[in-house]
Amino acid sequence: MTNTEVPQDIASLTFEDALKQLETIVRELEQGNVPLERSIEIYERGAALRQHCDKLLKSAESKVEKIQLGHDGAAASTTQLDPES
Repeated sequence: MTNTEVPQDIASLTFEDALKQLETIVRELEQGNVPLERSIEIYERGAALRQHCDKLLKSAESKVEKIQLGHDGAAASTTQLDPES
């Protein structure tokens, strides 16, 4: 698996499901009683899960818009939300 490839089973996960799996992997690795080969396998899966979560978050950020209301209360215009502000 290269850095840009995400396994199909991960690509179909929702953000919440991917995050749950990632949290499980982190807990398992933090316990320190995982055999080396298993550690490598779950670390690689964790990296793919993190990449998938990042992609989903960036997609959500690009869709979030700040609605500016006109004097009559109707949406006058929309602008991309600036994540830095």
